[in-house]
Amino acid sequence: MKQAILIVFIIISGFGINAQQAAMFTHYSFNTLAINPAYAGTRDALTITGLHRAQWVNFEGAPQTQTITAHTPFINEKIGIGLSFLHDNIGPTNTSAFYIDFSYKIKINERAKLAFGLKGGLNYRLTDLNGLTIKEANDPVFQSDLVSKLLPNFGFGLYYFTDKYYIGLSIPQLLENNFEDNSVSGTTDLASEKKHYFLIGGAVFNLGEDFKIKPTTFIKVTNAAPIEADLTALFYFRDKIWFGPMFRTGDAFGALVGLFITDQLAVGYSFDWSMVNTTAKYNAGSHEIMIRYDFLLKQNKKIRSPRYF
Repeated sequence: MKQAILIVFIIISGFGINAQQAAMFTHYSFNTLAINPAYAGTRDALTITGLHRAQWVNFEGAPQTQTITAHTPFINEKIGIGLSFLHDNIGPTNTSAFYIDFSYKIKINERAKLAFGLKGGLNYRLTDLNGLTIKEANDPVFQSDLVSKLLPNFGFGLYYFTDKYYIGLSIPQLLENNFEDNSVSGTTDLASEKKHYFLIGGAVFNLGEDFKIKPTTFIKVTNAAPIEADLTALFYFRDKIWFGPMFRTGDAFGALVGLFITDQLAVGYSFDWSMVNTTAKYNAGSHEIMIRYDFLLKQNKKIRSPRYF
């Protein structure tokens, strides 16, 4: 039984790594810095975004994930800097990641810019087996209750954007680190990081005087796994409220809703429901909350309202 429990957590953790550490967020278009470092400083403000995701509600040990990102132009509009923090809890495993982001923008024409981005930081993983119920107390696999490791990583990205559309390509983690447990005889690979290739894109179109539509996509590619795509269509009413459906291939469908409380403050909520029968029958869906604030850099500077990207 204990081996079965461990296998289940390894499977869940593996899915979580592909999902959470690969920025599996329904609000991906509001949290672009977590996906692509080249996005840093592109909003012409000090932007702070917080996200909380509760996945597979009512499923014991299901992923709980939080991210906080902050970014701003630095010195001049060509340079952007940012900070990214992620915390992910899946069963007995906690993962934390802290990264510094840097971008440099060049002007393509009067409307378009191309940004190059780099990111570097640390990933910390802690596995605590104290909470697991095992049949054989002397099983060597569970002799070390706490297994932890701190490892560096870095990545890069490209981001092309205008006021009406954007497209980006990134690899946030280039190193394929192994998180190993050397506390038992031999070496056991608890988990490993894989390179993920991200492609993002979006645009905004007018649908009359009061409505706009913003279709976006987030495509994730990694070795030995199916290509996954998030597709979202958000409708904006009078630039104050947004709502719309989302679809994640092979995984879930759901909806988002949000509000610009002020020109600088936005809040959002999403719900998605798993389409996979093996998981859908055991949970009550996934919830996500987003809050974002733009701090103006100069007292006399006005932020473009609203900023769709």
